[in-house]
Amino acid sequence: MKNRLKVLRAERDWTQGDLADALEISRQSINAIETGKYDPSLPLAFRIADLFELPIEAIFLRD
Repeated sequence: MKNRLKVLRAERDWTQGDLADALEISRQSINAIETGKYDPSLPLAFRIADLFELPIEAIFLRD
């Protein structure tokens, strides 16, 4: 699944580690999501959307 996570993170000057800490997951998980190697669970997708104050559809895009 494509996503805008890297762009949204960069707009806030957050490192992958910063985002991982905020979501209480590993930096490696953030990297895997950003590169499309891992699709987050629905609960994690909601946490990401809540953190960025955006709907899930604004972050995660259909292929």
